[in-house]
Amino acid sequence: MIQPLAYIHPEAKIAQNVVIEPFAIIHKDVEIAEGTWIGSHAVINEGARIGRNCKIYPGAVISSTPQDLKFNNEYTRTYIGDNTTIREYATISRGTEEHWKTEIGSDCLVMAYAHVAHDCRIGNHCLIINNVQMGGHVHMGNWAIIGGSSSVHQWVKIGAHAMISGGSLVRKDVPPFTKAAREPLSYTGINSIGLRRRGFENDKINQIQEIYRYIYMRGLNNADALTQIELELPPSDERDEIVNFIRSSERGIMKGPSNSSAERE
Repeated sequence: MIQPLAYIHPEAKIAQNVVIEPFAIIHKDVEIAEGTWIGSHAVINEGARIGRNCKIYPGAVISSTPQDLKFNNEYTRTYIGDNTTIREYATISRGTEEHWKTEIGSDCLVMAYAHVAHDCRIGNHCLIINNVQMGGHVHMGNWAIIGGSSSVHQWVKIGAHAMISGGSLVRKDVPPFTKAAREPLSYTGINSIGLRRRGFENDKINQIQEIYRYIYMRGLNNADALTQIELELPPSDERDEIVNFIRSSERGIMKGPSNSSAERE
C-alpha cells in the first residue's frame, strides 16, 4: 500500500492498510492510523498524529514549523481526528509552548489552500472552506463553518454551529448558533437551517433566537443582557452554552445588526 517512490522515515509508525502515493514524504515521529490515504506530494512533518480513515490530498503540508517568531524548536504536535479530509495545498502548523499542540477534530473538511496556524483547536464536523487563513490559537466549536477566503484573527473563538460568510474578516468572537456576515462582521441571525439539518426542533431553535434578541435587539450591554437571560428565560444546555461563551470572551463578541434584518431571519 506504500508506493516505492514515496519517502517514509524508518521511525514513522504507519498502520498496515494506509495508502501512501508516489512522492509523498513522511518524516520521523509521525503516526498514521488505519485506513488513511496520503496523496502524492503531501508532506507529513514531525509530530503529526493522523487518525483513521483520513484523506490528505496532494500538496498538503501537515505539522509544519509554526510561523511564530517566539517558536524555539520546542517539541510540539499536530493531531488530526478520524475521518477528516485535508484538501490540496492546505497547510497546518504544529503547536508552540503556549498549548503544545494544534488539534483538528474528527469528520472535518479543510479545503484547498486553507491555513490552520499553530495552537488552533478545531472541533468535530467543522468546515473550513477554500483559502481560509486562520491565525494562531483560534478555537472553533463543533459543526462550525467558515466561508471561503475569510481571515480569522489570532485568539478568536468561534462557537459551535456558527456559520461565517465567505470573505469575512473575523476580528471578534462569534457566539454559538449564529450567522455572521458584513463588514465589520455582524450578527445576521441564528443558523436555523444548519440547526434543523442537525436535528434541532423548532421549539429549541425559537429558544435560541429569543436568547439572541436579548443580546442584540434590546439595546442592552452584554452584562445586563446575560443577567436578564438567566433571570427570565428557562435554563437549557443551549442557554448556558451561549451565556458561558459570551462571559468568557476575551476579545469581545461581534457587533449586532445595523438594521432589523437579523430579527426577520
